Amino acid sequence: MDSSKAQRRLNAIHGHLVSASSHSELRVNPTAGEFAFEQGYSVVLPEKLRTGKWNVYRSAHSPLKLMSRFPDHPDIGTLHDNFVHAVDTFRDYKYLGTRIRVDGTVGEYKWITYGEAGTARATIGSGLIYHGIPKGSCVGIYFINRPEWLIVDHSCSAYSLVSVPLYDTLGPDAVKYIVNHADVKAIFCVPQTLSSLLSFLSEIPSVQLVVVVGGMDNEVPSLPPSTGVQVVTYSKLLSQGHSNLQPFCPPKPDDVATICYTSGTTGTPKGVVLTHENLIASIAGCCISTKFNPSDIYISYLPLAHIYERSNQIISVYFGAAVGFYQGDNMKLMDDMAALRPTIFCSVPRLYNRIYAGILNAVKTSGPLKERLFNAAYNSKKQAIMNGKSPSPMWDRLVFNKIKAKLGGRVRFMGSGASPLSPDVMDFLKICFGGRVVEGYGMTETSCVISCIDESDNLSGHVGSPNPACEIKLVDVPEMNYMSDDHPYPRGEICVRGPIVFRGYYKDEVQTREVVDEDGWLHTGDIGLWLPGGRLKIIDRKKNIFKLAQGEYIAPEKIENVYAKCKFIAQCFIYGDSLNSSLVAIVSVDPDVLKAWAASEGIKYKDFGQLCNDPRARAAVQAEMDAVGREAQLRGFEFAKAVTLVLEPFTMENGLLTPTFKIKRPQAREYFAKAISNMYAELATSDPSPQK
Repeated sequence: MDSSKAQRRLNAIHGHLVSASSHSELRVNPTAGEFAFEQGYSVVLPEKLRTGKWNVYRSAHSPLKLMSRFPDHPDIGTLHDNFVHAVDTFRDYKYLGTRIRVDGTVGEYKWITYGEAGTARATIGSGLIYHGIPKGSCVGIYFINRPEWLIVDHSCSAYSLVSVPLYDTLGPDAVKYIVNHADVKAIFCVPQTLSSLLSFLSEIPSVQLVVVVGGMDNEVPSLPPSTGVQVVTYSKLLSQGHSNLQPFCPPKPDDVATICYTSGTTGTPKGVVLTHENLIASIAGCCISTKFNPSDIYISYLPLAHIYERSNQIISVYFGAAVGFYQGDNMKLMDDMAALRPTIFCSVPRLYNRIYAGILNAVKTSGPLKERLFNAAYNSKKQAIMNGKSPSPMWDRLVFNKIKAKLGGRVRFMGSGASPLSPDVMDFLKICFGGRVVEGYGMTETSCVISCIDESDNLSGHVGSPNPACEIKLVDVPEMNYMSDDHPYPRGEICVRGPIVFRGYYKDEVQTREVVDEDGWLHTGDIGLWLPGGRLKIIDRKKNIFKLAQGEYIAPEKIENVYAKCKFIAQCFIYGDSLNSSLVAIVSVDPDVLKAWAASEGIKYKDFGQLCNDPRARAAVQAEMDAVGREAQLRGFEFAKAVTLVLEPFTMENGLLTPTFKIKRPQAREYFAKAISNMYAELATSDPSPQK
């Protein structure tokens, strides 16, 4: 589109926005102005000026122009600029904290400041140059969250290098594939991952330097010169860089910042190429309604290799917040929270569901008096919040402060992403913890955030309005009967366009063209619905649908999210296929809840495995699932007709979860093949007629 056409389009849109009341003929089809001023969260624009439908949604915060920079700091165009701003503004504020001492024991949090981190990033970057790593090279980071992860990432930004996270859970084959595919020149690892790397060093010929974080100089192996690879400790690299300091080599906004490999559920990992502009635009848009402070403390435990946590770190830097790291063990996370006492906590629905179930279970077993007190406090506070009033502080003193203490007692902001959070759980978190609870929606290919719940929005059960840095439209999916003209709520595949959309899959033009069309729209594969006020709700997944024998389409993730509210269920995998007329479920049970149920029923068992196999336990879980399904108004064929209880949780380690905590369906089907076969055999025996 040439500049004159673009200007005409802007003028026409601007006319609708400022003088909507005079366009009476447009009343049937609400104008952008009416959406912006009457409904609050989104504006609706025509995709094409003269012929397009009014189907493109933008944030009401920035209706005429998609954001790409921070309004208060338009000079910040790269991650390097962002960190320079933080070092200049918050030099003596604490930045990175860890509990692990040099001898491996755990103590209180020890901190380094923004200024100290800034110095470290210059010496590490200079050390890489000293070892001959040229500008534009890919640098692999092969360990879990710790201060050095961020310092290496900042070094890459300062010296125009490209960081490539290597998931420690992907296994050696995937790591080998990524290193070769991205032509990685240097890898930062820890002693635990060094031996794995050395075992296939001859198969990753691009690597010139391996840096061991947390290793001792006398423990690092010396490789023969013929390998062409040097192995040094992180402390040695710091020393070498300090002695050979180099000026920064700042990137441009359209330079590549990182290549994030998404594991997906099938096939080889895909490298998502994200530029500095992509990441800055995404965060700048988020900061319109989400603001941290230099006094805030964020706990980092979500994988830094995942874009969700990377984005949280970029926001933390912009606002000068402190970041405390967990010990590296999820089972000790609550202990870390108690020591750190964070104010910002971002997590995934799986953990929030466990917190929800744990609190409810504790309330139910606390005795009639305490249960009545909790219910009175909960209902009173809920009523006040729903009516826009301030709840009585008495309830916090009597009941909720004890619950808040579970997360350290100071959390004021809770974020949720990666999969849908039940509205019940969201409301529960708001009432019990008293702060702001925000659900967002995004993906690696959009530099994280596509939409997020606005600060003024108290409605649960959706993922908010568009990030001001992108626009969203819904596209018809006729095979699933989702249409953008549906009434009362438009439905369809969510498509995204704007400065947050990735450059493409690395070295894979074919797959890039499969998801980004000629007009620049990224097709997400998720099915959305527009609620009143321009709020987006995720209702389905295009790729994961399958048909049952009678031809009914099934969206397993939707059903799994319903069953996630069942008190017995920690995780759930729904399976069905076109050869069978009903669904079956594999349930990873919550041990505490099932054991408490067994005790209340007087059921004896030798071990937990025997209890899981007890028909009475299976019947109890199935009954609870049926009740939850009826409450959620699942259709008859969407109910699981048989269930198998398993001890083992679904994890990345056993190959059943992606790093973003989504179920790997083909792998789960194979892993539980025997149990699935047995359930269908039982169903055939109990009822040979087709089940409806």
